[in-house]
Amino acid sequence: MPESIDPFEMALQQLDKAARVLNLDEQALEILRQPEKILQVSIPVRMDNGKIKVFTGFRVRYNTARGPGKGGIRYHPDETLSTVKALASWMTWKCAIADIPYGGAKGGIICDPKSMSQGELERLSRGYIRAIADFIGPEVDVPAPDVYTNPQIMAWMMDEYENIVRHSAPNVITGKPLEIGGSEGRGDATAKGGMYVLREGAKRVGLDLSKATVAVQGFGNAGQFAVKFVQEMFGAKVVAVSDTKGGIFKSDGINYEALLDHKRKTGSVVGFPGSKPITNEELLESDVDVLIPAAIEEQITEKNADKIKAKIILELANGPTTPEADEILYKKGRLDLPDFLSNSGGVTVSYFEWVQNNYGEYWTAEEVYEKLDKKMTKAAHEVFDAMDKYKINPRTAAYVISVKKVADAMKARGMY
Repeated sequence: MPESIDPFEMALQQLDKAARVLNLDEQALEILRQPEKILQVSIPVRMDNGKIKVFTGFRVRYNTARGPGKGGIRYHPDETLSTVKALASWMTWKCAIADIPYGGAKGGIICDPKSMSQGELERLSRGYIRAIADFIGPEVDVPAPDVYTNPQIMAWMMDEYENIVRHSAPNVITGKPLEIGGSEGRGDATAKGGMYVLREGAKRVGLDLSKATVAVQGFGNAGQFAVKFVQEMFGAKVVAVSDTKGGIFKSDGINYEALLDHKRKTGSVVGFPGSKPITNEELLESDVDVLIPAAIEEQITEKNADKIKAKIILELANGPTTPEADEILYKKGRLDLPDFLSNSGGVTVSYFEWVQNNYGEYWTAEEVYEKLDKKMTKAAHEVFDAMDKYKINPRTAAYVISVKKVADAMKARGMY
């Protein structure tokens, strides 16, 4: 993590700012500044060399006034409790802005999944579920994939949970393979939902996306599909892309299929034919119409915000922009579409998956995308309306809407 600011402190700064705009009851704010429950577990795993290694895992349930906890599980060598707490709080606001009946939660394990075999990952995943089984459940807390986890890992986790409770429970986890209760449209839902928000944002600033240039930071799940969809849906031209090993720039545009093929063959976007190498800083500050941060936290800060040239920033990563940078971007007239609005397509389709599991009735991809479009479009316009009403930046506007929804649910329950 960058050392500029503690992730959870950043989340609290954002919450406090929205509370001031709302003139929120002090009791409600006091409750909202603390997670409901924090679980830390030790997970002993027999590695392929026969030795036992003990991993540390977390699950944080932030607020469940609006429904069961919902949030992904991350596998990362730099995972921290502070990061998990921040992400759990952002999930609370994300579920509220998307208007789905969930609270916020998040999980994580400190590990390097890239250095682990499939067998080691399976034993780790099953061990984690054994450790947190009493903490989760279809009506309590519903995990999902996140950084360096995937449908296969969710399948192992669901299977382990069912072994423990001794009955079928496909609704305990989302982001599963289609064969065992996953939803059509879930794999690309984060990016697809972001595209609907981008479309509405472009209308607001008068940007013709068919003529727009785009830079995408990060080429994981969200970043890959972002590169694909801005071309397919709008005819935009992607000129810069990066991953953990470096970045590339190609002024006449980067073809998605060709780049994906290059990444699969070489393990990186670096060295893509016809491109020139660029740094992470150069990508963020490149002269494009749309910038899509789809990597990790705290990429746009007070140090580089005034150098951002993009008219629209579509945050598909969690927490890529610091509070100080928010104000700089807002004053410069940049439309920064905040993470928990822009990337809420993933949790929205996770909710759709949970609903389908509960009813045992499954939808087509077209039905999923149609429902997702309605949710994302409505949420985007709620944020724009709050921006205009309160004269505040997009993130604060999104917080104002979400915090009010959660606080109203808490009040209805008699929590304050």
